[in-house]
Amino acid sequence: MKKINFKEKMSKFSDHWSPKVIAELNDYQFKLVKIEGDFVWHRHEDTDEAFIVIEGDMWIDFENDAVHLAEGEMCIVPKGVQHRPRSSNECKIMLVEPRGVINTGESAGELTASNDVWI
Repeated sequence: MKKINFKEKMSKFSDHWSPKVIAELNDYQFKLVKIEGDFVWHRHEDTDEAFIVIEGDMWIDFENDAVHLAEGEMCIVPKGVQHRPRSSNECKIMLVEPRGVINTGESAGELTASNDVWI
């Protein structure tokens, strides 16, 4: 039962596309991640995924659409929906998703991050 400061946690890492767990609520994890450039197209077959922009702005591309998110905005990507996050400049976001979710979904590759890394 202690507060968590996003800026302090964000200062502890510099890598992109590598989510860091800061808290758990039941079976859900709150993860901070810095993004820049294009991520891989992927989907999560069994879970929705929440993107919350803390600083900067980003896009989430879908097969036939795209959503722009600015600081203080969020988007829920429904389970099974193909998507690709991207950002022209560094963007700091929070993800909320069940414990054990792999960041690249079914599309394993060089951007697949280690899971359950706490800061």
